[in-house]
Amino acid sequence: MKVVLPGGTGQVGRVLERALSSKGHEVVVLTRKPVRAGEVGWDGRSLGAWAEVIDGSDVVVNLAGRSVSCRYTPGNLQAMMDSRVHSTQVVGEAIAGAARPPRVWLQMSTATIYAHRFDASNDEATGVIGGDESGVPRYWEYSVRIAREWERAQERAETPGTRKVALRAAMVMSPDRGGVFDVLSWLARLGLGGPVAGGAQYVSWIHDRDFVRAVEFLVDRDDIAGAVNLAAPEPLPQRGFMRELRAAWGMPVGLPATALMAEIGALVIRSDTELLLKSRRVVPGRLLEAGFDFEYGRWPEAARDLVRRG
Repeated sequence: MKVVLPGGTGQVGRVLERALSSKGHEVVVLTRKPVRAGEVGWDGRSLGAWAEVIDGSDVVVNLAGRSVSCRYTPGNLQAMMDSRVHSTQVVGEAIAGAARPPRVWLQMSTATIYAHRFDASNDEATGVIGGDESGVPRYWEYSVRIAREWERAQERAETPGTRKVALRAAMVMSPDRGGVFDVLSWLARLGLGGPVAGGAQYVSWIHDRDFVRAVEFLVDRDDIAGAVNLAAPEPLPQRGFMRELRAAWGMPVGLPATALMAEIGALVIRSDTELLLKSRRVVPGRLLEAGFDFEYGRWPEAARDLVRRG
């Protein structure tokens, strides 16, 4: 196949590019700063010569969007919104204008669209969309708004010849440097990976190999469209998640942190506590119903594999 990855230079893009290229597929990455063969320049906002690579492609997987690993200031939140919505709109325009449009457009979204909750899991059919929760910082609502507008941009694109799937992805765990697993492992190995604010908040995740397999599964399944949760079937509370990660690294100690301590730490590394404190209890209802078999459905086995590869 010919696969186009707008915004494919980040962690998830590298995971997909490696996996698909190793299987003989032609992979083209759209990036603002092309430096390698197989990379094509675009600005993520306007049509240009780059649209030619989408015409005649088989699959588009749009991963474009400003990193969430930053302080959630009003300016950064607006940049997250603009980069996601504008890139999705222009990808839709390129597909709509193609003489030979791709047969499927997989659009990155996020499991953050669901509500902060502890009582039940969120699947695609019965999950509660967030934004109205009480007792959480007001700016968390904006993260949900970003996710909703992100998906709406794809929904509104007039691409009748192309099946559209929104990937509500949990944290993709890979051993790549600088990714979320690398950061959490750094904390665990320093003995800092204990419960944060009690650790009851749920962590949803997906192993990088299952992420790739799920993408391939959705490409092949012409009967699946709309929102699909990409998350392992067993999310677990943060305290248990970090305990298993410490065990995989052979670190018996994990110092706990209060919410205030987490805020100070997030400030130091220029990140935001929403990434730590929001309870993302998300399960892959549609994937399981369609018969997808997770290779790494439980975190202990996934953590050991990632540590070995790391």
